[in-house]
Amino acid sequence: MRKSPAIASLSPRVRAALVAVAVAAVSGTTLAATPASAAAPATGTTQFKGVNWADPRDNFADDYLQLSGLKTTDSYKQTYAKASRIIAAFRANLGANTVRLPINRYTVNGAYWKSYRGVIDAASDQGFKVIVSYWEGTGAQKDGFIDDEAAYWPMWNTVVKAYKNDERVYFEPMNEPHGYTDAQWADIAAKWLSTYSKVPRNRVFVSGAGYNDHVTSVCADPRLKGTYLSLHHYGFWKDYATYDQWVADLKVRIGDCAGRTVADEFGAPMTTGLNYDVKTPDDNFVNYVQAVTDTFRELKMGSVYWPGLRTDDTYSLQKLVGPADRPWLATTNQSGADRLAWGWGRGKPVKN
Repeated sequence: MRKSPAIASLSPRVRAALVAVAVAAVSGTTLAATPASAAAPATGTTQFKGVNWADPRDNFADDYLQLSGLKTTDSYKQTYAKASRIIAAFRANLGANTVRLPINRYTVNGAYWKSYRGVIDAASDQGFKVIVSYWEGTGAQKDGFIDDEAAYWPMWNTVVKAYKNDERVYFEPMNEPHGYTDAQWADIAAKWLSTYSKVPRNRVFVSGAGYNDHVTSVCADPRLKGTYLSLHHYGFWKDYATYDQWVADLKVRIGDCAGRTVADEFGAPMTTGLNYDVKTPDDNFVNYVQAVTDTFRELKMGSVYWPGLRTDDTYSLQKLVGPADRPWLATTNQSGADRLAWGWGRGKPVKN
């Protein structure tokens, strides 16, 4: 999600200070201890070219998740049909081949799961890679911890049973586990891998610690070897930084783990008229987008933009058009789409 519970509510200056602390915490001995050999799903990560599809509530919910453009009252057939069109639009408009989707205990353990599966199935049937990620609830539940372990593990039992044999579906045990220390989170991730030992490790995304804001600690843990690592990185974390400062900020969070890392959330304003195709050194968000997409391309990292589709979100790169029962998408900022494609290894560099 873009607006992290403990960060987004603070002033930009305080947010920047907190992020600086996080960087400092991982830029010393942790980076030095990160083994290059702990990398390695052999295929690397450039195959993940994707977007997030989100609930308008930022995926934090204490009830059923309702992705933008869908209804929780829809049948499986209706959900599948709508999702098929939206997934096709992600491919047609952006060239995406990956979608990241939220799950929670209410959706999976409740009656809506039968219909919600239509989203995952529609994406997989179109050849998309699908990253399924657990989101905590809202209000008092929005604390960076698993909400209810007695419901969490049955939720994953259901999801893994349904999709363990679908090679296009990937599992992310938790989004932004910031309530835990680095060591505690690594223990939980290791428990997930042990519990679902028949799931190939190269179909698991282990979130970076904190707000997914650094992967160096999980990369260094030998118990998590063979998994992908998911990183989140946002321009609103700083009031202003130069292009070079953004490159440095991103790289310290990755360490030497780029070979197994996917940035499965990053984003910037797309409906405010910014042009990301032209160098604009005095604009923080232009610097940020150009820096991170250049770095993803340089490091041959996959990336999954936040959000591809989220109703009423200024960061959304797509918007719903057409009738509700036959949705399609339109691009909100072509220059943003250009930078996304550039990070994926296509397109043209920015203009001087």
